[in-house]
Amino acid sequence: MRYTYPCDLAPDDGGVSISFPDVPEALTCGEDRTEAVAMAQDALATALAGYVHERWDIPAPSLPADGQELIPVPPVTAAKLALYTAMRNQNVTNVDLARRLGVSEAAVRKLLNPDHRSHIGQVERALRAVGRTLVVEDRAA
Repeated sequence: MRYTYPCDLAPDDGGVSISFPDVPEALTCGEDRTEAVAMAQDALATALAGYVHERWDIPAPSLPADGQELIPVPPVTAAKLALYTAMRNQNVTNVDLARRLGVSEAAVRKLLNPDHRSHIGQVERALRAVGRTLVVEDRAA
């Protein structure tokens, strides 16, 4: 899945507010469009981390409507969300993944925690252990 979510921008008390239809918990604002968009990625990542902590399914991004801006989740966070989703879909527990990787269950908890700093290579290895692969792409800003 591509972890890039459409957002709505709206004027708000002299500034601009941003909301995400697919992730209603992600709200932010800025003094202008540029500042609001810059803050949107962090708001989105924080809200999706909440989904992981609450053990909720990660919502799939919808297609953008006219006037919506696409906001990507930071790469390591996206990889962790993919790992979390794959484990949920396959009913793989933290202990199961720890066995496959030859690490402790605590290490797996850290890999799944979007708030914990992890090396992308560790998350990639865990994704391979659940039959997934990570693809990174770039695009014009």
